[in-house]
Parts: sequence; C-alpha cells; structure tokens
Amino acid sequence: MFVGSQVPHWDFPRNTASAALMTEFGCANGLAAADLLQGSGLAEADLHDHDRMIVGRQELAVVTNLVNLLGDASDLGVRVGSSYHAGSLGIFGFACLTSSTLGDAVRFAARFYELSYGFCLPTVTVAGPVAALRLDLPDLTGPVAEFLLRRDLAAIARVMAELLGTAVPFTAVEFAGPAPASGDAAARGAFGVPPRYGSTVNAASFPAALLGKRLPQASEMSVTMCEQQCRALLERRLVGHRCASSRRARTGVARRVRERLASIDGEPRTIAAVARRLAMSERTLRRRLAEENTTFRELVEEVHRVLAEELLATGALSVEDVALRLGYAEATSFIAAFKRWTGTTPARYQRSVAPRARRLAG
Repeated sequence: MFVGSQVPHWDFPRNTASAALMTEFGCANGLAAADLLQGSGLAEADLHDHDRMIVGRQELAVVTNLVNLLGDASDLGVRVGSSYHAGSLGIFGFACLTSSTLGDAVRFAARFYELSYGFCLPTVTVAGPVAALRLDLPDLTGPVAEFLLRRDLAAIARVMAELLGTAVPFTAVEFAGPAPASGDAAARGAFGVPPRYGSTVNAASFPAALLGKRLPQASEMSVTMCEQQCRALLERRLVGHRCASSRRARTGVARRVRERLASIDGEPRTIAAVARRLAMSERTLRRRLAEENTTFRELVEEVHRVLAEELLATGALSVEDVALRLGYAEATSFIAAFKRWTGTTPARYQRSVAPRARRLAG
C-alpha cells in the first residue's frame, strides 16, 4: 500500500481536475466521495473549484484510496486513463489540439509537461520507422505504481487519438507488470493491440510517420495564444508553489528578509549582510523576526530549500554545483540538509523531477 508521505518531494502543483475525474469514476462504481478523498486534505466541494491548487501527494492519496477500494490496479488504471481527454487538460490540451503536427504537439507537451496530470516520466524515441513512447515512474512500486503507469499511458493514447482524429495504430504495447486478473479487455480496447506483460519497460510503439502528420484542428494563431497562456499559467503555479512550500505565509520583515536572501548574488547569506541591506542592526532584525514568530535561520533554510529544488529541477547542474551555489563548503553538508527538508536526497529528487519535460523531448 502506498502512503503519500513516503514521497515527500512529490509536491509539484496541479489543479483538482484529475482528482475530480478519479473521484467521479469511483462514485460511478459505487464508492463514496468521502472515502475516495480520505487523507487527501480535500473536501468534495474542492473538486468543483477550478482555481484550487493541490500538490501531487494529495492526488496520490486519491489514487491510493481508489486502488485499495476497487482493486485490480492494472485493469483499473487503463479504465480510468481512458476516461481522460484533451478537454480535461484545459488550455494545455487545446494547445496540443491546435498544434500543426503530432510531433509539434509532442514538443509542446515536453515544454509544458508540468501542466499535465501525468506522474510518469515519458520518453519518445524514434528508431527508423518506429516511434516508441516509454513511461518510467521513479520511487514507486506496487499496485499504485501499476495503476499510474497504465492510467498515464491510456490517457496519452486517448489524447493522441483526439489530436489525430482517429485511433492511434499502435504496433506494440508492453507492460512490466503482470496481466490483470480480470483479463486485458480494457487494454485491448484502449490500445487496439493485445499488450505484452512481464516486459522490462512500460511502452507503446507506433509508426514514426505519425509524428509528421498534420492535425485536423491545426491553427498557428491558436497555438501561439495558448503558448502565452500556458507560460503565464506555469509561472503562476510555480510562484504559488514557492509560497506554499514555506511553513507559513511570510509577511512584514520576514518577507523582506526572504526576498533579500533570494536576491543576494555573490554575498554570504548572513544576518549581517541582510541587516545591512535592510538598514537595521542585527539585534533589531533578530527582535523583529522574533515578533513574527520566526528566526533568521528558519528563513535561510526556507530559501535554501526553494532555491535547491529549482536548481536541481533544471537538470543542468550537479548536486555539487548546487551545493556550491548555495554557499555550502562541501556537498555532504548540503545533502544532509536537503534530506532533512524533504525526506529524500538531492540526487533522487533530481532524477524524479528534472526529466519530466526533458525526457519527452528526447
């Protein structure tokens, strides 16, 4: 059984649409919404608030409840994934629909993958006449992992079919897990071919020529406008996430200290440097922070965590480089601090987060 707190670094932001779709599916199969939302921190009313932002762990709690209550995660994942569609992805989905070709849609999805509902890390590769879509899911095993791998692959297949205006002619589909106990009728219906089980990968193959196929709803003007909106939406989510990642919303002097800590470039992140920039003594700064129920050390750690996560997520810097940029004398001290903040190591966090957009583009 999966427990959300076991993957503390899966706190990437998303809206409630995917959790709502899974809750609707569960209710249509005789479950109560309250049971599906247990442990997620969500109420049923939250699912109808399109502006409400949640984090990955909350959606994973819904997944866990759905799998525990309905069972047969392999078959369940395909059935749930087949209920997703481009419209459920909002402006991100519309941008993919109006891309010029399927390949353009894939490249767009790579750039804005954080706006999707996927948990798995997708890779698209081309070898001669065959293109392969592979999914990986770091840090999770067991029934919840089986569910997410099948759900994400079935959802991608459904969206691809909507983009093309016809079913995707998959030539092969393979899963690392076993065949579902209830049979693979759902998978055959979703992919059009009988899947192979017990493979070393989770992947679907299709003719590479499809990537160059012009999409029926292609509109250069629409996709340009969508790209602007997606860029703004992603920035709003990331900004909101930075605020939510703190223990509390910072105001007053604490907020000003955080801003200074984040903006100091090349200077030591010391209380003396910050106090000097705020035109007050160290003693006054400590007193003002105490009045706001925080300390300079707490604020430094908050900023370090946010900056560390952002730098690691780019995939361009090594753990040692990030440690150096944050002012740590040696990487071991940074690794210990990062594990204390997040419950995982910087390397594992980077493996799970940085490839999300990059792998799809490959």
